[in-house]
Amino acid sequence: MNTTSGFAIIRNQLFSFVRKEFYHVLRDKKVLLILFGMPIVQVLLFGFVLSNEVKDSRVIVVDLAHDEASRQLIDKLEASRYFEIDHISSDENEIEPTFQKGKIKGAIVFPVNFQHDLQHGNTTQLQIITDGTDVNAANTVNGYFISIVQDFASGNNTQAKSPYRINTEIRMLYNPQLLGAPNFVPGVMAMVLMLVCVMMTAVAIVKEKETGTMEVLLVSPMRPLVVIISKAIPYLILSLINLVVIILLSVYVLHVPVKGSIVLLILLSSIFIVTCLALGILISIQTDSQQAAMFASLLGMLLPTLMLSGFMFPIENMPWPLQVISNIAPSKWYYIIVKNVMIKGAGFSAVWKETSILIGMTVVLLAISMKKFKIRLA
Repeated sequence: MNTTSGFAIIRNQLFSFVRKEFYHVLRDKKVLLILFGMPIVQVLLFGFVLSNEVKDSRVIVVDLAHDEASRQLIDKLEASRYFEIDHISSDENEIEPTFQKGKIKGAIVFPVNFQHDLQHGNTTQLQIITDGTDVNAANTVNGYFISIVQDFASGNNTQAKSPYRINTEIRMLYNPQLLGAPNFVPGVMAMVLMLVCVMMTAVAIVKEKETGTMEVLLVSPMRPLVVIISKAIPYLILSLINLVVIILLSVYVLHVPVKGSIVLLILLSSIFIVTCLALGILISIQTDSQQAAMFASLLGMLLPTLMLSGFMFPIENMPWPLQVISNIAPSKWYYIIVKNVMIKGAGFSAVWKETSILIGMTVVLLAISMKKFKIRLA
């Protein structure tokens, strides 16, 4: 009977404290803006702005051939959504001054005997020129040029063919259109949930210290574990709402469908959210001001998420010390989970290792937080 009444008291304390936390959050417009406004803005910004696609690139065409084959290929360039022809010229000397003015991203030069060489020699040459000051954009524009030229060549095979001819077929699994959103959405999900969960939890607990209400809570009958859990539960629920909003934006605005199980994605995302909340609790225990907690959250979470999760830069290309350090970033493992479940359509068998690592991190972070919290109590 005593045990039952004890559980009832703890449950009532937990519910009342969680309700109080919800009231605090819902009354604070700045907190609501950070919780729901920032994720939406970040998803839209990364989805539409930070893209590895190059669209409507202005190019110059130098047509020295003036034949039917060159006109057909120019028409294919004009019909492509990747290029916008600035003008067609007959003078190669115009290319460099136009590049220097920053008006174009690329140029293509047709030789004098373009159609003749294509029909009689079964081979010809084209010169493709791009701006090497932006290597990534130059490589992308080169790839688009080559793809259109190869498509033109395959549709205009001449009668005389080489004795040996090898046609290659290229397939891009999971993202055949080479869109930017499928690459950025998993990283944005990891970054948004990490920042919101860690920062808001850390600031919320530190705020109690600054206002002096933490001392009141510590001398009350409430156990330290109940205080920590009741602080984290509101942000867990609000983060799950954030997750649903991000998924809806990804599917209906950025057109990135969830190819795997939506239930599995939400379940594994909940584990990552709990990991982030545990990290926020640890930061809050170690700091004494909201500014310090926010600084630690932003600096400690934003940079690792951007640099060490594989979101912006491939981890395989980093020096081995950074590859080792990246393993302690929870966002790295969640980024892998989202890519596999959401983009590739994989099941739990493909992400059990990453899930186990996140669960282990959560247990370790909560254990350290409880130990540090008891030390502070002493």
